[in-house]
Amino acid sequence: MLEEFSFGFPILSYLIFLPLAGAAVLWLIEDEDLLKTTTLCITLVELALACFVLVRFVPDSAAMQFAEHARWMPALGIGYHLAVDGISVLFVGLTAFLTVLVVIYSWDTVRNQVRLYFMALLALETTTMGIFASIDLILFFVFWELMLIPSYFLIKLWGGGAERHYAALKYVLYTLLGSVFMLVGIALLDINYHQWAVTHHLDHVYSFDLLELLSVPIPLSQQILIFWLMFMGFAFKAPVFPFHTWLPDALVEGPIGMAVMLAGMKLGTYGFLRFTFPLLPDASKSEGVVSIVMVLALAAILYGAVVALIQSDFKRLLAFSSISHLGFVVVGLFALNFQGLQGSLLTMINLGFSTAGLFFMAGFLSTRQQSSQLSSFGGFAKQVPLLASFLLLIGMASIGLPGTNGFVGEFLILLGAFKAKWWYGAVAVTGVIFGAAYFLWYYERAMLGPLSKNISATIKDLHMREITIALSLSVMILWIGLYPSPFLRMMNGSIQALVDRLDRAKVASVDTVIHVPAK
Repeated sequence: MLEEFSFGFPILSYLIFLPLAGAAVLWLIEDEDLLKTTTLCITLVELALACFVLVRFVPDSAAMQFAEHARWMPALGIGYHLAVDGISVLFVGLTAFLTVLVVIYSWDTVRNQVRLYFMALLALETTTMGIFASIDLILFFVFWELMLIPSYFLIKLWGGGAERHYAALKYVLYTLLGSVFMLVGIALLDINYHQWAVTHHLDHVYSFDLLELLSVPIPLSQQILIFWLMFMGFAFKAPVFPFHTWLPDALVEGPIGMAVMLAGMKLGTYGFLRFTFPLLPDASKSEGVVSIVMVLALAAILYGAVVALIQSDFKRLLAFSSISHLGFVVVGLFALNFQGLQGSLLTMINLGFSTAGLFFMAGFLSTRQQSSQLSSFGGFAKQVPLLASFLLLIGMASIGLPGTNGFVGEFLILLGAFKAKWWYGAVAVTGVIFGAAYFLWYYERAMLGPLSKNISATIKDLHMREITIALSLSVMILWIGLYPSPFLRMMNGSIQALVDRLDRAKVASVDTVIHVPAK
């Protein structure tokens, strides 16, 4: 079993519930300026707590740190168990960071039902933090489902598209469908634990705790069944091709703030690392499973990139780019080696800066032209050179230019893919080429060339709040790109422990049941 360390102060609980308490406070505030200032202060305190966790986190360690454990429903084996390790700790910081930027962006772009908007945003931060900090699977599932409530209203009420009601409902229905499969898989894990605990005369015979479930063997036939059930839950949320059709609608029709959180937070692929691989190592390594998932991931890389290439709407281009990038992440995960897993985890973090950053840029463009269609631009850099410069930098990170964070993550993924099977890497490389093509071609037509007649001479460049957002993202992009060592050290211990567990897994016959002798 993995080591676990408490901190002596329930800082993870504060990280989870501070935004929710802040949302309750907002309900009492009538003045709009005070409302915005209070929201910003709450998210800045949240970011400070997240930074404290990152600073005090022990790198190169596989231990679960800052652990909190309390009895919740002991008769059912459900506990309030929080902890972070190298797999989850960077997501805590990323969530707090992006939420602050979304608040700054929304300052003067959200004009209707402002109080409810910021309350929904803080509720979304609470549920997202809960997902990344939960170690008990039922607690994780509760936050996973609760996230749908603020997400639905953010897309439906504050989306700018004509089909936002349809997009919000589609997102919820897809996620709920996947969650049904995942809940069955979680129940089967508990049943397996119960059977083992009864056989070995343990005091508690039910558990949904990750650390306890890791100590119990699971027959291969059950592992494969549970794997596909869990896969459906995470694949719909990620989304993995071909379960992706809700994503373009949600990203295009919803508000920029929601697009930033959906595109920047890779919850589905996080679930594979957090639960599927460690709990189901035999199934995760089986040739049939890996082959099927790899084909889907490589198809996503090519499909997303090719469809992005023909888009004239910048937000739709970014939506299909996200599908392609997620394909890269899945390829790295199912390479099932250290480089692939490390690259995938780093890329998930990187996309929180690059893809989310590009959606912020799309918001800046739409604010000025009331459209993200290519026909609304042309030579736009002549009027807004600062915006065009930041767009180029963040776009270069998205396509993996050396010196940016995207290069480090994609290089490690490709290294892991080639190490697993050469043709995985060969197909994935074509996605890098297409990625450069669709972004640079759009940038050339929108930003360069003669000034379009559709562009007013009075359009202003980035103002101070927009510069703050763009500069913050650029600093993180260059920091990880030029000096990734601190980020890699945080994840290395947990990734190595996961690789060791996968290496120890043995693909037994379907009918084999593995027993561990009682102590």
